[in-house]
Amino acid sequence: QVQLVESGGDLVQAGGSLRLSCAASGSRHSINVMGWYRQAPGKQRELVATITRDGSINYADSVKGRFTISRDNAKNTVQLQMNSLAPEDTAVYYCNALLYLGLNYWGKGTLVTVSA
Repeated sequence: QVQLVESGGDLVQAGGSLRLSCAASGSRHSINVMGWYRQAPGKQRELVATITRDGSINYADSVKGRFTISRDNAKNTVQLQMNSLAPEDTAVYYCNALLYLGLNYWGKGTLVTVSA
């Protein structure tokens, strides 16, 4: 069982920045992909960014150039630096971990609210 704990969500004005962090614990097996997803009110959960263990990165088109994902394999942590935030970035942001075994885990989420 893997536990994922997110932190860093807050209320910020449009144009501001936030940094989200996620720490994974409890895994006896290596984590392949770590990532961030978000779910806005009334919408489906969507991909924000993912990063593999060897550093391959994928971003949603809506955040390219504004968000940066990074990872520390030794500490099993993943961060999301979010710049130039806009009201449409308001959502609950979830950390995700996909193990090499194929098991998939989610954090409980952290709320990001961007005011106009």
